[in-house]
Amino acid sequence: MAIVGSVLFAFYALIAIVAVEAFGISIPIVLLGTIGFAGFQYIVGKKIALWSTGAEDMSEDRYPEIHRSVDRIAEDMDLKKPRLMVAEMGVPNAFAVGRRGAGVVVVSTELIQLLDHEELEGVLAHELAHIDNRDVVMMVMGQSIASMLGLAAYFAIAFSRDGGIGNIILGYLASVVVQMVAMVFVLAISRYREYVADSDAAEHVGGDAMARALGKISTAGERSNAELDDNVSALCIFGGDRSALQRLFATHPPIEKRIEAVRDVQRSYY
Repeated sequence: MAIVGSVLFAFYALIAIVAVEAFGISIPIVLLGTIGFAGFQYIVGKKIALWSTGAEDMSEDRYPEIHRSVDRIAEDMDLKKPRLMVAEMGVPNAFAVGRRGAGVVVVSTELIQLLDHEELEGVLAHELAHIDNRDVVMMVMGQSIASMLGLAAYFAIAFSRDGGIGNIILGYLASVVVQMVAMVFVLAISRYREYVADSDAAEHVGGDAMARALGKISTAGERSNAELDDNVSALCIFGGDRSALQRLFATHPPIEKRIEAVRDVQRSYY
């Protein structure tokens, strides 16, 4: 996600550079465009995530228990019930997109088949917590700030001294590096928000059910040969095994640490 975001930013930075250098557009307008760029990512990213999974609306007649569970948990959270969708992802998983009042939760058919009702409620509560906590919006804001920092690095270098072509190239490279480093901190926040969503879910359905669900999802995911689309994998509840470098750029913490954390939440109740 960090690499893809940096590539997108690199293209955006090129457009911003051309806008400033060739067309004389003011820097404040370019920075304002960065906010618009983040909004574009939010809207398009949501649509791509739903489209790439082939998600369809979840029929209340076919999945009455899921709808009743979401009704109850959403009421407990004082949250408007999100749109529920179902998709075949090849792995047991779920993800949420959107904001409070306009959220969407997608659940894979594999997840529904794998988990018992209490465990599935844990996953649903986790995704509702993401919407309730505005985590998707927070991530987009973080990416926007990272982009602004990258552009600030470019302008600081490109317009220093003689402002020649060397400075422009150096500024461009620096902007990409700065944006990438900033994204490391944004992704660290994302991993922390996963713990928060797990904890919130445990408060509503119990830590034991949430821990069992995470364990089953992890085991099934490791056994599966299916690969999720890059647009979706960052949004899903399951992260999978990673190298040290992959963990640095991961949106989710290791599953075993999440299980330990929700167990701690459960123990704190007794």
